[in-house]
Amino acid sequence: MKTKYTFIFILGLFVGLQSCKDFLELEPQTYGTPITNTEADSVFYKTAGEVEAALAGVYADFKNEYFELDYFVNGDAQSDDAYAGADNPDNFQIDDYKIIATNGNVSRDWEYLYTTIGKANRVINNVLDVTDSDLTDARKKEIIGEASFIRAFCYFQIVQLWGDAPLQLEDLKSLSPETLPELYMQVYPEKSTADEIYNQIILDFETALENVNVTADNKEIVTKGAANAMLAKVYATIVPHDWSKVNAYCEAVIGGGYSLLPEYDQLWDNEHENSSESIFEINYYGGSVDHNWGTQMFRGLDWKKFNTPSNDLVKAFDDEGDDIRKDASIIFLDVTGLWTDSHWPQTNFPFINKYRNFVSPSDQNYIFLRLADIMLLNAEALNELGNLSGAADMVNQIRARVGLSNTTASTSDAMALAIEKERRLELAFEGHRWYDLKRTGRAIEVINSAIDENGDLVGYNLTEDRQLWPIPQAELDKNANLTQNPGY
Repeated sequence: MKTKYTFIFILGLFVGLQSCKDFLELEPQTYGTPITNTEADSVFYKTAGEVEAALAGVYADFKNEYFELDYFVNGDAQSDDAYAGADNPDNFQIDDYKIIATNGNVSRDWEYLYTTIGKANRVINNVLDVTDSDLTDARKKEIIGEASFIRAFCYFQIVQLWGDAPLQLEDLKSLSPETLPELYMQVYPEKSTADEIYNQIILDFETALENVNVTADNKEIVTKGAANAMLAKVYATIVPHDWSKVNAYCEAVIGGGYSLLPEYDQLWDNEHENSSESIFEINYYGGSVDHNWGTQMFRGLDWKKFNTPSNDLVKAFDDEGDDIRKDASIIFLDVTGLWTDSHWPQTNFPFINKYRNFVSPSDQNYIFLRLADIMLLNAEALNELGNLSGAADMVNQIRARVGLSNTTASTSDAMALAIEKERRLELAFEGHRWYDLKRTGRAIEVINSAIDENGDLVGYNLTEDRQLWPIPQAELDKNANLTQNPGY
């Protein structure tokens, strides 16, 4: 009823304002903000500089709270790799699979992601109308490709977290009698199915692949390698999985000029940023404006930090004899007198060690895509396609770098578990684990089998419904066209 009366109220305003030149501006909070340009030619961007600045604004969202903090909470604390840590009840809900629709993280993540999508939509939908000769047709295509990649990257987060969700592809126009019906559906959208969202994600990543540059010295610029990597991830996630396409896109990345760093720790020593292994990496430069405050959320002795490494993960490292990746990923410190924890003694308390530059203002980069990830994904595809030896070769290359012997997996089922374990140890605290377990259908079994400090079950009770998040209650309250996810 609230939505209905809002629409009638807006319509009523136009009855009295149709002769006016300036129309009411409606600014919803989560699906972008309306274009306010009212010049006769209706071209929003006038110069090449305006377009480049708008694209930079889309890229800049990789440095917001979602990607600096929540991306890792969602991918790691929501898995068996980390406990929530700290003292935030919203994080505890995520860690324990007891999220409610008023959870603050859920609400803000929805808003962050859709806000970035709104910015990308504005660029995609308006760049071709710019007549400034300094903006070439070739550059316009690159811009559309880069913005499409970012839009798809955000929708990939959304569909994995919420499943069915609104699919918004148009930037909001200024409100007028002509645009009112379209604008209404944009402000109060219904859900699209997960399949529809995945179809658009694939289309956007394909657009990026066709139009962006092959390489970039600054790895935070979208390249064909990043687009290939994300297409591989999408085809490994959609149901049914398309392993032939996963294999093809992985091979395109592997053959695209990337190479593993010789030492695993070089990925995290802050001396090899934008390396040959990195595919997509967010660069920070320090200072008051461009520092990575997210690293302070995971390491330091000033307060109890988020994403405390789990006993289950430490045991997995120890069982494998994987000292190199364990030491690179986790550091144990004495926190006596600072805080207590039910899982760890004060004298031997673990912190994430991959993000080591945690003193403000930090210039620590975040690597979102790297070659080892794609090689192990390729191993999955090869195994599913019946190429056991090819899968073993990929796994063994990753293991050799950290001084481990070749995998002993000799059947397809054993290889699948070996790859799952390898991804866990290789990619710990990089935001992948939760999504890996979900896409392989292993989340419930693995999570509910996680052990604590005594070797007993932690006591998680992950169910089918809880593999998706609730639609934020605030969104339901203002949009009667949205429906809540099952189980909430």
